[in-house]
Amino acid sequence: MVVLSKIYTRTGDGGDTALGDGSRRVKHDLRVAAYGTVDELNSTLGLARLHADGETDAALSRIQNDLFDLGADLCRPDMDKDAEAKYPPLRMAEAQVTRLESEIDRMNGDLEPLRSFILPGGSALAAHLHLCRTVARRAERRAVELAGIENVNAAAVKYLNRLSDWFFVAARTANDGGRADVLWVPGANR
Repeated sequence: MVVLSKIYTRTGDGGDTALGDGSRRVKHDLRVAAYGTVDELNSTLGLARLHADGETDAALSRIQNDLFDLGADLCRPDMDKDAEAKYPPLRMAEAQVTRLESEIDRMNGDLEPLRSFILPGGSALAAHLHLCRTVARRAERRAVELAGIENVNAAAVKYLNRLSDWFFVAARTANDGGRADVLWVPGANR
């Protein structure tokens, strides 16, 4: 259990921060930006949950917990030393990706096929889920960029990729099973 008795430490006042392994990086470091964007996504998801209930809220709660796992994964840079670590680092698992895929398939099975691109919006929940989708895509871009220069758990990147798809399908579901989706009309305002 984590115990935080003092919130500010002053250790980051010089513009750097500690990673999960104790090493320090500047706050604009790509790894910090990657897990920081995951944190932003989690906060955005908290807003979406204000409009969710029942099974949807339970699914969003699971995803919020996964996002903390993902942040913990991304803040531990040296995967090659995982076996040597005093405390084994938390890493995303393929089972988390598979769970998202199963949920996407289940939700998508109840939707009419898309015949047009849709605009983000509709119900309050759908609009918030579309915002989550775009923040998830940004988090994925940061993680992929980081993976180009440092070790990143492949399951973490897969999870972010599936998660943005999950949010898209969940937004359609929140729009009365897609019937209240806002359709794009190409060239409508020329």
